[in-house]
Amino acid sequence: MRPIRIAQITCGTEYSGVQREIEKATEMVGAKIIIPEIELDDIRRAPDEFGFKPPSTGLQAMMARALAVAEGRVDADGVLIATCFRCAEGAIVRSIVRRYLQRRIKIPVIAYSFTERTKAGSLLLRMEALANTIRCKPLYARTKQEGLTAGIDSGSTMTKAVIMQDNEIIGTGWLPTTKVLESGVKALEDALKEAKVKPEQLDAIGVTGYGRFILGKHLKAKLALEEISTCSKGAVFLADRQFGDATVIDIGGMDNKAVTIHDSIPDSFTVGGICAGASGRFLETSARRLGVS
Repeated sequence: MRPIRIAQITCGTEYSGVQREIEKATEMVGAKIIIPEIELDDIRRAPDEFGFKPPSTGLQAMMARALAVAEGRVDADGVLIATCFRCAEGAIVRSIVRRYLQRRIKIPVIAYSFTERTKAGSLLLRMEALANTIRCKPLYARTKQEGLTAGIDSGSTMTKAVIMQDNEIIGTGWLPTTKVLESGVKALEDALKEAKVKPEQLDAIGVTGYGRFILGKHLKAKLALEEISTCSKGAVFLADRQFGDATVIDIGGMDNKAVTIHDSIPDSFTVGGICAGASGRFLETSARRLGVS
């Protein structure tokens, strides 16, 4: 089976030293980067197609590569769009290209602004989410949960567990994260107790969050997915928006995410990249300083 192919539409990754980090992160999730091939004519007609002509030839080439993807000349499963965060015109082109591709192709797209210090580790969540979206399309397309299953979110500040049976929530558990294993097991026990279900009755367990690998191994989970995928699926379930378009904003303990959904499938997302700025931890700390709830 061929690896997942991710079309890279970027500007400045080579001379900033980020290119190798992108390739490393992509390899870590079992995917492969491909650079769309373009002709001089693509660069000439791109400004008219997009209604914007940046002076940078690198940004013009970026727009031309987007044309190649949109016109089906590239065999890609997903798209990575990225520019340097210092470049204002790059941010404009990044936004224009993302909207253009979202309207014209039915493959997931992620957008990112990098610095010269960006490493593979900071890109990993984004590439993992992109790869999971591609691999798990049949799972996203399912509109109803079947059987008796448990899900655990091992978050940076809170650990949550849920028991579902045939598309109904029958038990929940919720407590602060202290130690990953202890918090995860306790949340699951609380959810099982509320649902009046024994562990051996479960058909399967799924895990997500920062502690998903440790907890998933301990519980022999059948599914381990990053938070972008699981928050998206959970949000459309709770909002009863399984079909059509939706936007999910997830304010987590250590980062925040905005995801656009089309017929239950995430097609684009961004992740806050400046430490815990505007995240749940930041809001909690600010509230304590202000003396408000």
